[in-house]
Amino acid sequence: MPPPGACLNIMEARHKQKGYGSIPNPEKFFNQDFKNLKQYCLTKGVRYVDDMFPPDAKSVGQGILMPSDLARVKWLRPAQIAPDAEFVVDGVSRFDIGQGVLGNCWFLASIGALTFQNHIFEQVVPLDQKIKENYCGIFHFRFWRFGRWVDVVIDDKLPTINGRLIFVHSKDPNEFWPALLEKAYAKVCGSYTDMTSGTPSEAMMDFTGGVHVCVQLSDTSSDVWGLICRAGKSNTLMSCGTPQGETSANTVLPNGLVQGHAYTVTGVKEVKNYTFVKLIRLWNPWGKGEWEGDWSDRSPMWNTVSSQDRQKCLSVADDGEFWMTFEDFCKFYTDLDICGLKPDFIDGKSSAQWKTSVYEGRWVAGTTAGGCRNNRDTFWTNPQYRIKVKGENSETNGEKNILVSLMQKPDKRNRRLVQNLHIGFAVYLYKTQSGKFPAMFFNTHLPVARSDKYMNAREVIEFLMLKPGEYLIVPSTFKPNETASFILTIHSREETCCYLNTHINKSDTCEDFPRSWFLLFFSYQEIFFLTDVSKTGTLSLSELRNAFLASDDMLSLMALRYGASSGHMTLECFISLMIRLDCMKSK
Repeated sequence: MPPPGACLNIMEARHKQKGYGSIPNPEKFFNQDFKNLKQYCLTKGVRYVDDMFPPDAKSVGQGILMPSDLARVKWLRPAQIAPDAEFVVDGVSRFDIGQGVLGNCWFLASIGALTFQNHIFEQVVPLDQKIKENYCGIFHFRFWRFGRWVDVVIDDKLPTINGRLIFVHSKDPNEFWPALLEKAYAKVCGSYTDMTSGTPSEAMMDFTGGVHVCVQLSDTSSDVWGLICRAGKSNTLMSCGTPQGETSANTVLPNGLVQGHAYTVTGVKEVKNYTFVKLIRLWNPWGKGEWEGDWSDRSPMWNTVSSQDRQKCLSVADDGEFWMTFEDFCKFYTDLDICGLKPDFIDGKSSAQWKTSVYEGRWVAGTTAGGCRNNRDTFWTNPQYRIKVKGENSETNGEKNILVSLMQKPDKRNRRLVQNLHIGFAVYLYKTQSGKFPAMFFNTHLPVARSDKYMNAREVIEFLMLKPGEYLIVPSTFKPNETASFILTIHSREETCCYLNTHINKSDTCEDFPRSWFLLFFSYQEIFFLTDVSKTGTLSLSELRNAFLASDDMLSLMALRYGASSGHMTLECFISLMIRLDCMKSK
C-alpha cells in the first residue's frame, strides 16, 4: 500500500535534500525504474510495453489526426519500420531531423540547438542505448521539470501509417533517436497533441535546467550582438522567432521566412568586405525553406569576402540553414531566447562569481494569494523573500547584477489543459524591518524594481541592477485568490543572502499572547500545506485523515464543526481546530 499524499510530500522534500532529482540521481517519472524494468524484460525474454503511456489513440491525442487517419495508426517498433534500425547513425546533427504532421517546430528548434552541445545532449539522451544489443524495446531520456530532473521511460513502439512515421523522423530511415526523444517528451506533456504550439525556451529549459534569458530584439539599448557572441562561445542553446501574421498559419513570406515560426541560432560570424559585417546563422526546423535576402546561400554578397571566409561559412544547400546580417535579424525576428547551464554568458565574466538561490513556493487562495499591488489590503499576504546584496562592485558602471526568474508550476497532467496565470514580482528596498512586512509598508513604499508586466507565461524574467542593501522580493499573481505553485530563482553576481520571510512581527501581536502559540501556529500551517495534496487551499475529509489519527465518526464531526458546507476545511479553520485540540489535551 503506497504512503498517503502528505507523507509523499515530506518524502519528496527529504529526497531533494539528499540530491534526489539532480542530474546524477534523477527522479523516476511515474516511479518507473529503467534499470529494473529492462532487467526484468531481458530475464523474461519479452519486449517492453509502457502501460503509463500505452501505444494507443489516447497517447496520440485528439485533434491532430482525422478520425479516419487515427483509426489507421499502427504502433511499430524500429526494426519493423527499417531493417537496419539504429538508435544513432554517424553521430547526431540538426540535419538528422524531419518534422511530421505535428505542429511542434518549437520543440524541433530546441533539439536543433541541443545537437550543438554534446555534454548537454548526452545528459538528455543517454547514448549507451542500442536497438540491437541487449535489446528489449525499452529506452529512457532525462528532462528538467520545474526544479528537478526526471528520468522518463518509454517503449519503442512508434505511431505509423502505412509503415511510415507520422511525427518526427530522421532523414536517415534507419536512425530513431529523434522519434524516440519526441515520444519521451510527449509522455511528459501528456500526449503528442499536447506538444502542439509552444516556445523554444520551454523545451530548452527542460534540456538544461539552467539560466534563461529572453531578449526583445526591438530593444536597441542592450548589447544583443555582444550577448549572442558570448553565448555562442559558451554552453548555451539559442533560438528565435518571427512575428505572427494575420492568421495562425505559418505563411511563407516572399523573403523566404515563415511567419509565427521558431528558428535555431546555429552560428555567429563577423566577416570583412568593404567594412566589417555582423552575420548570424539560423536553421529552419522544417529542414527546408530559407532566407532569400542579402547573405543568403546564393547571394552575390559572398563574392565580396575572402575565399577563406566563403569556404568556412557558405554551404549552398536547401537544408533550412542560412546566413543573414544582424541588422536584418533584428528587423525580421521579434525575440531571442538563450538557455545556458551557467550565467557566465550574460556578462562574459567567470561563472564562479555568480550565486544561485532557488525557492519553491505557493499562492493559496484566502491565505497567501494577495494579487498584485492594486490590491492594497491583500498584497502583503503574498510570499515574501528577503535578499541582501553585498559587495562594492555592485555599484560600478551601473551594471545589472541580479537575474530574477519566476516560474509557475502546472497543476494539470496534460500540457494543453494548463492555464497559465498572469504572474510577476516587485522588489522593495528597506532599511530595518523585522517580521513579515504589513500592508502599511507597501502602501507607503514604491518598488525599486519589478517585472516589466504581468504575463500569462510559464516564466517571467528580469535582469536588474540592485545596489548593496537589503531588499524584499514579492512574487504574485495579477488577480488575488488564485492558487498556484511557483519557483523563484535568483542569480546574483555578487555575494547575496536570501531567505523566505516568515517571521512574526512582534509589534503586530498582543503582548499577552503566549509565544509558544505562535510557534504552534506555524507548525499547524506547515502540516496544513503538507496535507493539502490536491493543492486547493482546503482540506478534504480524506486529506484531513492524513493530518492525524482519528475515527471516521470523529473526522466527520470535525469537518461538520470546522469545515464549510462542502465539507472542506480552510487553513484558518484547521488552525482553530488544532488549537482547540491542543487546549483540550492540556486540561
